[in-house]
This record gives sequence, C-alpha cells and structure tokens, in this order.
Amino acid sequence: MSLTVLSVAYPFAPVGEDAAGGAEQVLGLVERGLVRRGHRSIVVACQGSRPAGELVPTAPLPPSIDEAGRRRAWGEHRRAIGIVLDREPVDLVHLHGLDFHQYLPPAGVPVLATLHLPPSFYPEHALQPLRPATFLQCVSRAQREACPQAARISAVVANGVPVDRLPLALPRRRQVVAVGRICPEKGFHLALEAAHRADLDLCLAGELFPYDEHRRHFDEEIRPRLDSRRVFLGPVGLEAKRRLLSSALALLVPSLVEETSSLVAMEALACGTPVIAFGRRALGEIVEHGRTGFLVGDVAEMAAAIPRAGGIDPEACRAAARARFSAEAMVERYLDLYRWILRPGRGLAPGPLETAEA
Repeated sequence: MSLTVLSVAYPFAPVGEDAAGGAEQVLGLVERGLVRRGHRSIVVACQGSRPAGELVPTAPLPPSIDEAGRRRAWGEHRRAIGIVLDREPVDLVHLHGLDFHQYLPPAGVPVLATLHLPPSFYPEHALQPLRPATFLQCVSRAQREACPQAARISAVVANGVPVDRLPLALPRRRQVVAVGRICPEKGFHLALEAAHRADLDLCLAGELFPYDEHRRHFDEEIRPRLDSRRVFLGPVGLEAKRRLLSSALALLVPSLVEETSSLVAMEALACGTPVIAFGRRALGEIVEHGRTGFLVGDVAEMAAAIPRAGGIDPEACRAAARARFSAEAMVERYLDLYRWILRPGRGLAPGPLETAEA
C-alpha cells in the first residue's frame, strides 16, 4: 500500500542531505527512503530545506531566535500543516521537532512524534498527549528507560546512517575530529582541551545556530582554545564530513547531556574510525569499549585514550556499523511502525523496546 506521509521538521533547522542536526538528518533519511520505495513524502520545514519529496516551506532561519520568534514560527508551522491536511489525503503526520506539541494538528489524522532529545528537554504534558491517535517513539533503549513512567511511548526505532556511502580509502592522519552543533551541551571545548593534552591536531566541524547562548559559548569557550593546530571549520556537508571522519585517528564525543543517540558516532564507525566518547546514556549502546572505541569519564581519560585509538581495527568498526546502524533498516522499521499505527483495530501497542509487530 502506497502511503502519503507529512513529515514536520523543527522550525529552526533546515532539512536536506547536508543537514546539521540529528533530527533533521533522520527526517531526511526517512523521507528519502519513503520516496525511493514509491511512497509520497510532503515536508513542512523552513525555507532553504531540500527534501526528496514536496517541500511546504515556512519562514527562513532568522538571524537570531527569541521567544517572539519561536511563537511566530509555531504559528507558521500550524498554518502550513493545516493547509496540507486540508488539500491532501495524508495518511500520517510524523513530527520531529523538540517543540512538536506547539503545532499538533487537530484530532483526525494519526500523528507520530519522534523524541530525538533527552526526555527532560520536553515538557511533561508533551509526553502525555491528550490528542487521540497520537503516538510517541524513542530512538534508543537508553532514552526509553529515561522517560518518566507516565510517558506514553509506543515504540523504539533506533537511528541509522547511510553506512554504504560513508567509507573512503584515505590514509589516516595524526589528528582527531569532533563534529556536531556548536552548543554548550555538546562539550566541544572539552574535545579541544583533550587534543591539547594529547598534543594532537583537531578539526572541529559544525553549525553555529543563531542562538545567543550558542554564540556566547563559542566566543567564551571554543574560540580561546583554537590555534594553528586546533581549528574550527564551520558546517560541513556529507562529502566533507566523510573525508574528515575517514582520515581521522578518532572521533571525540564529549557530550555533557544524557544522549539519546549519536549519528556522528555511527557515521565514524561506518568510516572505520573509532569513537572516544563520554559514556552518556545511548553512547554506551553505540560504542563497544575496547573494540570500536573507548568510553571515558572525563577530559583526562579522553586524552589518554587518544593514543590507543590506533589499536582499534577499522574493519571491526565498519562491520559494527553495517550490522547495527543501517539507514535502510531504520526506514523499514519506520514503515513497520507507520503500518501498525494505520492498521484498523491495531490492538495492543508494540512493546516498549520494539518497532511495530506484524
């Protein structure tokens, strides 16, 4: 059965193959997978987005984001969603934004909301939606276990990455890399500190979004730690990212929050590059300590682990990524979940650590 799925992005991050945010990358992978399988994809996202399906654009990314701007964006998203639902026979709405509860459509079409961030980032009422036919889904077991007992979670669908498109045959350089959104919770100032301690070069790549807190963090914590050997590249697309990862000694993931997943860690493993990460929640599900990288507790341990990365077998990393982190497998699991949601008289919800059952 061919489906029409309306995917709704976070209002302040563009969607496309080179998207910076994890939620936007997952949305893009899933909707591209739908198109390849002959389904119809409609995407509500800010101007500048480049989905595989039909884009219904809202306002472009503003130069700065404040509370008034958020409210304007939520209103635009509500209007765009309403326009699509009025004119199209949509089977299911799939919401990906942290603020999804601000633009839930009226009762009617089934809604799936993917929780990409730690449960504590969401207001309590968002995790207990009163709207009928509204389903919540986690992206890792660790995230599900961290949810409040009252949260109405229907399934866990683990994230994936395009494992076959990432590896490159490049010589390894004596440098480490860190990749992601430039914000306080990602802890990239600690990656820079670890590289200084290990006396190694580091390339930091990522998007600096127009939030005052993020810019202040960059100016106060990131910029002072940059020099001729520790450099900031800014945002990079998929091609540049795979070159960075494939040629690095290791990827550093010094996250300061209880991560629900880590696409860049999966991407690094697909490139044959070990991951050295703080052992925060789902990172323990991704990194196999001593086999595909190292789980560490602080900057000193991260710096000490960097020289050991050369002893990790790149093929073990690639094999783990192929077996566990395939984007194609993720898309199939989402399709299973969509079909379960749409099945008449679906009965019991799928188990909390499963996708939808047949």
